[in-house]
Amino acid sequence: MVRIAVAGASGYAGGELLRLLLRHPHVDIGALTADSNAGRTVGEVQPHLAPLAERVLEKTTPDVLAGHDVVFLALPHGRSAAVAERLGPDVLVIDCGADFRLRDAGEWVRFYGSPYAGVWPYGLPELPGGREALRGVRRVAVPGCYP
Repeated sequence: MVRIAVAGASGYAGGELLRLLLRHPHVDIGALTADSNAGRTVGEVQPHLAPLAERVLEKTTPDVLAGHDVVFLALPHGRSAAVAERLGPDVLVIDCGADFRLRDAGEWVRFYGSPYAGVWPYGLPELPGGREALRGVRRVAVPGCYP
């Protein structure tokens, strides 16, 4: 089993991610965090996730996310970098937000108006060269711009 954590579990991307992960036979869902909804249950903020309804959302901290094989970051833009830098190098970190998607620092600042965090390999193996770019990496930026 792969032990995973989801930071930002109360938002749209976090909820959809959890909906998919609940069906995965080799996943053990560990920590679920949400800063603005910390202390509330998953059922209160994501009523469609009945199997997780009684789980209490925790504040997003590196200590809460430690000890997982994979940490998904489904945080608002500009928030993932601070969390990711405090997770160990052996943890696979998958950022569902925008923090590590853009290669150009100027474009990042123009679009988001906050400091540029850098770029991670883009997690879309269907793109030319995409599969090779993901081999062996421990940090991945995935497609976003959810409705």
